[in-house]
Amino acid sequence: MSAPGDFAVEAVDGAARAGRLVTAHGVVETPVFMPVGTLGTVKGVDPAELRAVGTQILLGNTYHLHLRPGEDLVAELGGLHRFMGWDGPILTDSGGFQVFSLAHTRTVDDDGATFRSVYDGDLVRLRPEDAMRIQADLGSDIAMCFDEVPAADAPLAEVARAVERTTRWAERCRASPAAPGQLRFGIVQGGTDAALRERSARDLMGIGFDGYAIGGLAVGEERDETFRVTAETASLLPVDRPRYFMGIGDPEGILRVIAAGVDMFDCVLPTRLGRTGAALTAHGRLNLRNRAYARDPLPLDPDCPCPTCARFSRAYIRHLVAQRELLGMRLLSVHNIAFLLALAAQAREAIVEGRFDDFQRAALERLAGDD
Repeated sequence: MSAPGDFAVEAVDGAARAGRLVTAHGVVETPVFMPVGTLGTVKGVDPAELRAVGTQILLGNTYHLHLRPGEDLVAELGGLHRFMGWDGPILTDSGGFQVFSLAHTRTVDDDGATFRSVYDGDLVRLRPEDAMRIQADLGSDIAMCFDEVPAADAPLAEVARAVERTTRWAERCRASPAAPGQLRFGIVQGGTDAALRERSARDLMGIGFDGYAIGGLAVGEERDETFRVTAETASLLPVDRPRYFMGIGDPEGILRVIAAGVDMFDCVLPTRLGRTGAALTAHGRLNLRNRAYARDPLPLDPDCPCPTCARFSRAYIRHLVAQRELLGMRLLSVHNIAFLLALAAQAREAIVEGRFDDFQRAALERLAGDD
């Protein structure tokens, strides 16, 4: 009988993997794209719409939910699943990246981080134990360890200190109480240095986690470096534990981290593009602000079965975008999420059938072409 934390690799094609992760709120088939609901909502999209287009698992953010509305309120109202009306799995990010992004207002020491709230400027203290307690109160299915994210251009000595601190914090996170059935993922740091990545991975595996994330990438380093380090790091991690790349959501990036052996990935990109009038398609992005689409009767992507493409034309969505109608942003967000979910599902099918290299090559060629 399966239990939360059970993970099985069902097929392998090169380094790419198709797996199955059991959580307290359901099974997640990998590789999987995870839409981001930072504040307990995927911006502009109803949970029923997310489920309808194939969403398996969502993200929430510890930092933001702690500040607004507060984990006590969420717990009082039945936990994050009930609060946001989503009955599937939820992963919560610990807030480490948000603390990293507040470099101008935060200080970090061995015990934790102190920073100013982005909402009211109040001083906030966050320690590893705090991050895990908040996530336990939220009741997420997967809780991320609190980590230190060094800048892409940080000196090597500073990156090494961040690795050491991340390991010490991971030990404290692992020792903190969890919600029933809640899984814990450690986060590998080390910048683009292979030796530091190896050290971080080894230390975290020594502590023992339900899964391992590849953190501290896509923060300003060269893109080829991102994928090189991802492949090197993934190869260090246990084959029987899920691997999560934190923060990638463009189609090329998704395909390349899957090829490197990553199982899970997330990004705000699909809804951010939706709010700016852009659509993801198999042949690249469409800018619906462009007058070229004013009389275009085609759907956003003729091969996409999502509700947006099934019902509306590029011309109509272009009209909504031009008039700044909220429906246009919503329809684009739904489509963009559906597109990335379908891409991950198609990659899984290709892995199972032993044709992932051909699938990836053809997909990248289409994406590089003109629509």
